[in-house]
Amino acid sequence: MNNVYQEGKDFAKAYIQPYTELTDKESKFPEESFKELGEKGFLKLLVPEEYGGFGKGLEEHAQACLAFAETCSTTALCYMMHNVALMCVVTHGSDELKKKIFSDIVEKGEFLALAFSEIGTGTHFYNPEISAEVNGENTIFNGTKSMVTSATYASYYLVLAPSVEEGKINNWVFPMEKQGLTFEMSNWNGLGMRGNSSCPMHIDHVTLDSSYRLGEEGSGEEQVFNVVAPFFITGLGSVYSGTAMHMFEEVSNHAVDRKYPDGSSLSTIEMVQTHIGHIYKNAAAAIAITLDAASAGANEESDALAKILAARVFASEAAIECGRLAMRVGGGKAYNKALPIERLLRDSYAGQVMAPSSDVLTIWLGKTLTGQMIP
Repeated sequence: MNNVYQEGKDFAKAYIQPYTELTDKESKFPEESFKELGEKGFLKLLVPEEYGGFGKGLEEHAQACLAFAETCSTTALCYMMHNVALMCVVTHGSDELKKKIFSDIVEKGEFLALAFSEIGTGTHFYNPEISAEVNGENTIFNGTKSMVTSATYASYYLVLAPSVEEGKINNWVFPMEKQGLTFEMSNWNGLGMRGNSSCPMHIDHVTLDSSYRLGEEGSGEEQVFNVVAPFFITGLGSVYSGTAMHMFEEVSNHAVDRKYPDGSSLSTIEMVQTHIGHIYKNAAAAIAITLDAASAGANEESDALAKILAARVFASEAAIECGRLAMRVGGGKAYNKALPIERLLRDSYAGQVMAPSSDVLTIWLGKTLTGQMIP
């Protein structure tokens, strides 16, 4: 893939757009789109070349998520989480685990998901409360993960659990077919991002040997902050930047197409022009700061973390503001759901609360800028 963003835009028009409305209306996981993501190679974007993938990194991850979000926020979000989980396998997986998972992605179009969040710890998902009891060569897990995106559709789930080393955590790969894994599908009824199939995952005496652990014993926190954080937070910046730009495209087209009896359009009204100008400004700024952050992260610049945190917070807030103004321009048609603006506004609100939440990330940003440790 030479131009990931443009190829992603072309893919989205052909294979995501046809299912976008249904994904929201029926709270339906975009299964058809994910099948095509596998067949067209996007699921293996980050898989190393020696395993049959494209070997891309943070910048291309951001570009793909942005391209998809400009058509469907839900699909972009689920895809983003696959890439984040995949990157943990790339950086910390054993040769045996890499070979198995990468083969399933490249040859079968299977994908990954994150099972980090828990009810008790909420947005601080890096403090797991599930139990992990060592029994000889195996570890036995019990507990519940609260909001698992792509639940039942992904083939592998990354699970954070306590380490035998006190105060530390591990990052494990749970195959979907493992006995003891069940999903409470009826529990998901999201305000927005309705097709992401995010529901509780119950873990009942799931038994794994150490080959399913990513990295050395107790290395989970290192993975969370050195791998998960940059790819997850940058990815979310892309998702909400794309959502904001999608709002601009929808509302500007509506303003031009909405005709009055005298033949003039809604777009000739100065206040409408002002609103559309603000929407574009915010969306374009969110995209620019997000792609700049991805570049900084990929090149390991000294201020990369600050840029990534700032981009995610700004993009989330920009999407909500774009939605607020777009609803004004859309008027009754938007309020009555005749336009997709209402859906996009609902999607944008997920950015405030999705772990790590905007409030937590703002605190992290302040700590980073003042030389303090996070979390």
